Amino acid sequence: MSIIRETNPDDAKLIEAGFDPALAPADAIAKLRELKGKPGIAAGAIARALGKIADAGAAAMLTGMEAGAAGELRREVRRALYKLKQHGIDAPVAAAPAAGTIHDNDGEKTAMLSPIDTEGARIVWIVKPRVQGGVIRMWALISEREGLVGAQNTALSRRELKSEREALERRAQVKLVDAGWRVADFIACEAWRNTPESRRGHVGNFLTLRAELIASPPPTELLHPVYAELAAEAAAEPSLELLKEPELLEWRIPDAILKPYVEEIARAGESVIVLNPLHKQERVNAVLDRATAELLTGDSGRAVRRRLEDIAYYMARAGRRTQAGWAAAAAARLRDGIDVMKVPFFQAFIRTQLGTVAAAEQQKAENETRLIMTPAEAMRAREAREARTRRR
Repeated sequence: MSIIRETNPDDAKLIEAGFDPALAPADAIAKLRELKGKPGIAAGAIARALGKIADAGAAAMLTGMEAGAAGELRREVRRALYKLKQHGIDAPVAAAPAAGTIHDNDGEKTAMLSPIDTEGARIVWIVKPRVQGGVIRMWALISEREGLVGAQNTALSRRELKSEREALERRAQVKLVDAGWRVADFIACEAWRNTPESRRGHVGNFLTLRAELIASPPPTELLHPVYAELAAEAAAEPSLELLKEPELLEWRIPDAILKPYVEEIARAGESVIVLNPLHKQERVNAVLDRATAELLTGDSGRAVRRRLEDIAYYMARAGRRTQAGWAAAAAARLRDGIDVMKVPFFQAFIRTQLGTVAAAEQQKAENETRLIMTPAEAMRAREAREARTRRR
């Protein structure tokens, strides 16, 4: 009876709504994210529950809640973060919220980002005013596969900066969006860390260039602002409509990664051992499921999550909030470790990726087949050439 009297009514409502403190951390966090904002569920109860989950995901969710909290809720969030810190779990460094042109706390630096193209490349600009007038701009070309491809600093007048932005947008047929410089800095530093040692000498001394604009150490973690900015949308299911957006239509996971699955699916579908079409389809589905699970976990899953985060970030600043919410929702599920097999979007995403490679392989095979003629085909081709010659 004493336990019942000491239980906070709001915490009891949380349990009544389906939250189970005994769940695995990822599942518990996912449930709390699902309940957050629902009628009758107090945000303070969510914060208290998160403070009892010894997982970095709980700290990340609390940090996102703190950004928009005040009064008692803020104190509750801070208490929960302190409890996690006692268990060795620090809150991630949050990026400054972004809306329109974003500045850091001293109101100086700004940044601009291009969309990610078909090859996984994009341009990042970080701009800082110069004491003597004008600005210094870091220009960085980033590749998802190769890391940092190039970087340079250039002194420009503000008119030149505006002119170069317009020229780039016109030439590349893309829109640069204003962004938080901390987000842009993390993207550039992350690319530098992903650059093979053998190539770093070809892209200049990035850290020296960065130090001309930014005094703080290169960041190694980022609490992506899309989770706070699109909190309501991120709590919903990612829509299959996202797959129709250019950013997803042009997204290509490297063929070398996908080909083994495509070949295995082809073997399963053509098997002469398994004659029953239903059994063949079961074998194909098993490969599809394994591909989905393997490509969306571990390092590969992290890369997909990061791209979804940045896609959501770009879309939001390009005035496409609905689509940005879908991308943020997909990223949130990977961040929280939710079973990808239970998310229709991820199943469709991987099937689309594999289907694209399979179609390309089939087209290649058909083209190669047409280059090989049987004797009869060769004879008919020769007769056709001779007939054309006689007509001339």
